[in-house]
Amino acid sequence: MPSWSAQRSVSLIRVSEPRRVAGKRHECGFTLVELMITLAVVVVLIMIAVPSFRNITLSNRLTTTANDIVGAIHTARMEAIKLNASTQLCSNSSTTNTTGTTNPLGTACTTQAGAVYALTGTTATQIRAATVGISTPLQLNGDMAALRFTSAGLGQLPGTNVPYTSPDGNPIVDICTSAMSSNNHRVIAMTAGSIITTTTTSGACPG
Repeated sequence: MPSWSAQRSVSLIRVSEPRRVAGKRHECGFTLVELMITLAVVVVLIMIAVPSFRNITLSNRLTTTANDIVGAIHTARMEAIKLNASTQLCSNSSTTNTTGTTNPLGTACTTQAGAVYALTGTTATQIRAATVGISTPLQLNGDMAALRFTSAGLGQLPGTNVPYTSPDGNPIVDICTSAMSSNNHRVIAMTAGSIITTTTTSGACPG
């Protein structure tokens, strides 16, 4: 009986290895010069970014403090109408708070800038605490005005009966900082005893 032999054909694939060029080595990383250039660029970017970030922070703080005082003015007006009584927005100056009158409101204010007091009978009751944002590096440029509000909601200077209008260069309050060279003032003014405006100005800040 004939026998058959099966032969397997084996395919040999020759894998050629990459040739290495003598004397050449490929390495990943930075050279010392590249590292120094990168560090120099990073330092320059930080020097540019840090002052800008500081100015943004101070600007936001100025605006927040000014908004807080505007809120205090609105509180003083609304409480005067609601209680049908006199209220006072306090100055930072005890003399300004009591000018022209011995009313208990001015005495209670002492030097609490931005605080609000209401007169119930003969007693001054605190409605709103003083503004806490006026601190270094922020400060007042001059004294803050004291405003007495009637039951009709009109703001007046203590001891007067005329609706208050901020004279030129003498607003209710000017909050500033010497840590910025521009847009470093927030000026709050009032017209006809009720219309409030807030403006941003630039200029020297004493202190």
